[in-house]
Amino acid sequence: LISKTVKFSGMDISDLSAAGLIEKDVNEDVMWAWSYPTVDDEVREMIMRKCCLSSQWIEKEAAADSRPLIPFAFSHFGRTWYYVRTSSTQTVDSEHVLDKVTHVSLVLLTKDFNPEKYETLAGILLHAYLTTGDASHIVEGFLSVFTRGVCPNPNGDQFQVKAFDVRKAYIASSIKDVINMFGVETILIYTALLLKKRVAVFHPDLLPLLRIIRALPVLVWQRQNWNILYPHVEINEVEVADLKSASLYVAGFVDPAIESHTELYDLFVNVPGNSISVAPHAKESFGMGKIHKDIAMQMVEAASDNGTTEQGLIKELAVKTRELITNLKSLATGSPPRITLELLRARKLTPAMENFLFNLASAEGLVQL
Repeated sequence: LISKTVKFSGMDISDLSAAGLIEKDVNEDVMWAWSYPTVDDEVREMIMRKCCLSSQWIEKEAAADSRPLIPFAFSHFGRTWYYVRTSSTQTVDSEHVLDKVTHVSLVLLTKDFNPEKYETLAGILLHAYLTTGDASHIVEGFLSVFTRGVCPNPNGDQFQVKAFDVRKAYIASSIKDVINMFGVETILIYTALLLKKRVAVFHPDLLPLLRIIRALPVLVWQRQNWNILYPHVEINEVEVADLKSASLYVAGFVDPAIESHTELYDLFVNVPGNSISVAPHAKESFGMGKIHKDIAMQMVEAASDNGTTEQGLIKELAVKTRELITNLKSLATGSPPRITLELLRARKLTPAMENFLFNLASAEGLVQL
């Protein structure tokens, strides 16, 4: 859906794919004003719908107390991450060069998850445009980052891609807050991610939704996969089709109607309601046993302990998960090693534990399909 990334002598230093500008003028009209190198029409329309300058967004927000513009947001569509930085044209300390434009959103399309990196870069490129009204300055910055991994920053230092370690992005949002919010029910999210199930997360406000959803893959730290996140999805034909093309995802929604679309999820997380529910068709996969209770209590105790850091909690949970998977793999037989239901039944486990371990074996590629 996104045009092919520009290549320069094989120097694909950054994961940038494209940039774009959305503008709102004095007549309240919103348009996609510019792209580099190019962005597919379907992608442009999708981002325009979600941009906080759009009429659709304003209508939704007006019904919810007319909240202010969202300065930075991000999501994932297809294999592309997109980051949107928005500002009023009145926020720069220079002559107003965009006299018929009231607000601008700068869009970056990339191949990687790193909100802090792209919020910073988008801010630099947006500032360059607001102060000059010339999109060629965006191109200069874009190509500098793409080819050399650096670009000048108005504050005097230099933006450097290498300064933004993705591991910091992974833990930028607190998993302790999530566990303290849902308590022992967090084990349901852990189980869903471990078994590679589909999770829908609802919050009517986008910013807290983004903050919470980006923390969830931490629960299965050993996989280091944030591409399962689709932080802001709307219930329409294009986005639902894209979501359904992924067998595993954690998708965020601001529309409460998602709760009735049980075909789109196995687990539903209602953030404002502090509740988690399992879809009727998935109940068999979420049978709980002693191991779930042990892990749930470990998470809750660590999250409530002021002496346990975020990193400490993540490490404890990762060790526990690694032990679980290692023990499961030790049961496998044959070449390549496989787990069968018959093998698990011979261990005389409880039905819930037997089903959980078989589903985990399937998620780990230990079941012959």
